[in-house]
Amino acid sequence: MSEKELEKIADNAKIIVNGYAFSKREDGFISILNLEHPDCAIVINHNFEIIETNMDEIEQSIVIELARKNLQFLEEQNA
Repeated sequence: MSEKELEKIADNAKIIVNGYAFSKREDGFISILNLEHPDCAIVINHNFEIIETNMDEIEQSIVIELARKNLQFLEEQNA
């Protein structure tokens, strides 16, 4: 992924927490990208269930916890 593509993702993210860009997709799922390692991504639903990912289990648990703590801010941005 090019630097320009990463910048676009970061600019369009609803929130960025600890280097992870959180974006709400049109289908309602939440897409989370590790900006330091853009080959690591996860898609979750609002119940924090993993829809798809290529992250290892440790990073998954970290990102799910970040999502739990910050989901309200993602929702507030939509208001």
